[in-house]
Amino acid sequence: MDNMEQIAWDQAPVGLVLSEQRVIRACNATFATMVGRVRETMIGQSFRVLYASDQEFDTLRDVGMTALRDHGVYSDERMMHRAGGGTFWVRFRARTLTPEAPLARVVMSYAPLGRAETSRLTPRERDVVAGLARGLTSKEIARSLGLSPRSIEDVRARLLRKHQVRNAAELIRRLAGPGL
Repeated sequence: MDNMEQIAWDQAPVGLVLSEQRVIRACNATFATMVGRVRETMIGQSFRVLYASDQEFDTLRDVGMTALRDHGVYSDERMMHRAGGGTFWVRFRARTLTPEAPLARVVMSYAPLGRAETSRLTPRERDVVAGLARGLTSKEIARSLGLSPRSIEDVRARLLRKHQVRNAAELIRRLAGPGL
């Protein structure tokens, strides 16, 4: 890369990552700052280092695989973890360069989203919203948090009332903000 291309890559307003088989091969300075890590230490690491647990990593591993295989692109909104603690929401986009083997080589972008409404959520509500955003059922969320499915259903119902929405999809859209 020449100097201008390097500047554009590093200073892009979104985090950029090139991955091969879920190993980080390149990432820009914006992404490193976003996740609270030193870029050089992430190169060559599994994406596992960016997840709170092996279970979360395994759960999210195949999200979007069908879209990548069929269309070459996938996008969603998800919570990310910062090194040292804390979470934040991003609009995630991926484009595979190898649709026949979607994870062989993937270019990804992570655009931070403003979350005024999510800052008013309790930690438990955030956990439930994060599970819903990943497409998990109440039972799956309960299992991952060590709670009963009924507890998750109670939190979910409270969230729907609190945000005056009819279902989980509307809740996620509301919390994601405009532009979905």
